[in-house]
Amino acid sequence: MHVLITGANRGIGKAMLDQYRAAGADVTGTQRGIGELATMDVTDPASVTALATSMADTAIDLLVCNAGVYADKGQSLDDGYPHQMWADGLATNVTGAFLTVQAFLPHLRRAKAGKIAIIASQMGSDTRAPGGSYIYRASKAAALNLGRNLATDLKAEGISVGIYHPGWVRTDMGGAAAEISVEESATGLITRFAALSPANTGCFETWDGQQHPY
Repeated sequence: MHVLITGANRGIGKAMLDQYRAAGADVTGTQRGIGELATMDVTDPASVTALATSMADTAIDLLVCNAGVYADKGQSLDDGYPHQMWADGLATNVTGAFLTVQAFLPHLRRAKAGKIAIIASQMGSDTRAPGGSYIYRASKAAALNLGRNLATDLKAEGISVGIYHPGWVRTDMGGAAAEISVEESATGLITRFAALSPANTGCFETWDGQQHPY
């Protein structure tokens, strides 16, 4: 089994990478810039293409689109949310996820019953509108929509797509007061990915197995 995880140098991504490796899976983790993991910046099409080309003969059983940013926490509605913050947030959380899926489709097709997991958030659900965090909420709503439409287009090829809320996790993004650890989130998400199939493609689920309204 070969797993590709974007944004795997820290937080939930790193915890998933560590758990998959401990279980004996072949894992490729990515990060921005030079480091111990594969270099890939999801906001840079050339970077995404370069890694996909270097892995041209690899069959990928599971692609986890985990890379994400949340830069607009605490921004003021009156004078916050600058243009570049919008551009950067959407480029990472939406466009980056799409370009990654697009570049690695040949690798997923090479595997039998390939899977795509998109890490979204319940903050993108139509059922939650407490205000604030406009860029992050909009980008995660778009990621949720992206996943559902990919599920429709890829179902005939046997590629399943799931969208997941990782929980409120104690990371740099989630903060120290969050409810669960990165290990708990990663364990739950990996269980969800294992259960993903053509029968439930397009699902939106929480890390602990609850169906979440879109």
